[in-house]
Formats: sequence, C-alpha cells, structure tokens
Amino acid sequence: MTVALVTGAARGIGAAIAVRLAADGYSVGVLDLREEDTAATVAQIRSGGGTAIGVGADVADSTAAADAVALVAAELGAPTVLVNNAGILRDNLLFRMTDDDWDAVISVHLRGAFVMSRAVQKHQVEAKWGRIVNLSSTSALGNRGQANYAAAKAGLQGFTKTLAIELGPYNVTVNAIAPGIIATDMLRMAADRLGITFEAYLDAASKDIPVRRVGQPDDIAAAASFFCSREASFVSGQVLYVAGGPKA
Repeated sequence: MTVALVTGAARGIGAAIAVRLAADGYSVGVLDLREEDTAATVAQIRSGGGTAIGVGADVADSTAAADAVALVAAELGAPTVLVNNAGILRDNLLFRMTDDDWDAVISVHLRGAFVMSRAVQKHQVEAKWGRIVNLSSTSALGNRGQANYAAAKAGLQGFTKTLAIELGPYNVTVNAIAPGIIATDMLRMAADRLGITFEAYLDAASKDIPVRRVGQPDDIAAAASFFCSREASFVSGQVLYVAGGPKA
C-alpha cells in the first residue's frame, strides 16, 4: 500500500487531504506540531476503515523532520507521497511586522517544505516513484498585510518547479495548489481580527468570488487527490489555483 505523509494535518485543509488520501487507499502519516492534536484526524480515518498514525514534529527542524519520516517508514512503510501543508499566519503591515513575524512564517512554510521534501525524496528516488504536493496560496500574487506569507507562498511555487525538474527523472512529480478563500480556522482568526462574525466574513468574501461561494477544505483535498494519483504522472511543476475563479 502506498504511504502518504501530510503535514499540518490536525485540522482544516491538511485534515481534509489526509482523510481524502486515506479514502483513496493510501496509508497516511498525519503530522502536526503536537502528536496529540492529530488524534481526531487519525480517528476519522480509522473509523472509515483506513490506516493512519499520528506524528508530532516541527517541520522546520531538520532532525525532527527526519525522525518523523523515519517513524512513518517504520510503522507504515516508506512514504512516497508528501503533502506540504503546514503553515502559520503572522499578518501585519510591513512597518509593524517584526523580525520574528517574518522568520516564523518563512520557517514553517518554506523551510518546512524544504526539510520535509529532502527527508522524503530519498524514499521516492529509491522507489523510482513519488508525488509531492506543496500548498501555496493566491496570496502569492500579493496581499496587503501578508508580506511574509505572500513571500513564503510565492517561494513555494519556485521550489515546486525546481523540484519537478530535479526529481522528474526518478518518476516523481511535484505540483502546487494555491487555494483562494477557504473556510478554515485561519479564516476565522481573520474575522476575529476584523471584529466581525465568521459568517459575515464568509458572506462578504463570497461576493468577490465568481462562483459566489467560499471554498471548503474538501475542494483542496480533491485537487490533492488528483495530483497524488498515478493518472497525474504527466503533470508536474504546475501551480493550480483553486479559488472559484481565474487568478494567475
């Protein structure tokens, strides 16, 4: 059975992707900063008849990442599918943004994807097959108050295209998904900062989206399912905007 590892999978988009990949027949390593936070996702997968384990690790810590990959390999088998979804927000306008705000976001999103991909690729190269899916964002095109996040998400697109070139000869594809507005806890935090209800935030946001609704985590999971499939073997180095309308 093919083994997938999904980071930031305790909730939201990561959890939806982990559950979808399990339904597709993968054994899934459900990774988040704290192992205990992965319990609900693991339980949901197991209740549906799937196989999953929870793993706690800081994706930006190279030792912790390598240990996490080794644990998944030992308990489930060598991971040949990786979804780099882990991320945080530290939004602020440039003149208010601290060094720590910048470093934390770049570290989790960009360094985390690098460290995890480096740890997993050896299994993919050995198997001569693999899939990496990186979570970018429409914010990569620019978004007020998110200089750190936008830079990280744009960086992931360049990272994706470069890995596609390097790993392609080993039958490993690398693609990115750039979600638009998705109804997750991150969005709820944005609503809280603005002092409005989550429902009011989503309603206002939907008016600017051509399909007139915000996205759901399952919308992103569906795209990840395709990129991870064997049918997607001739699709690599691509960035798919899943945003309810044209973006890039």
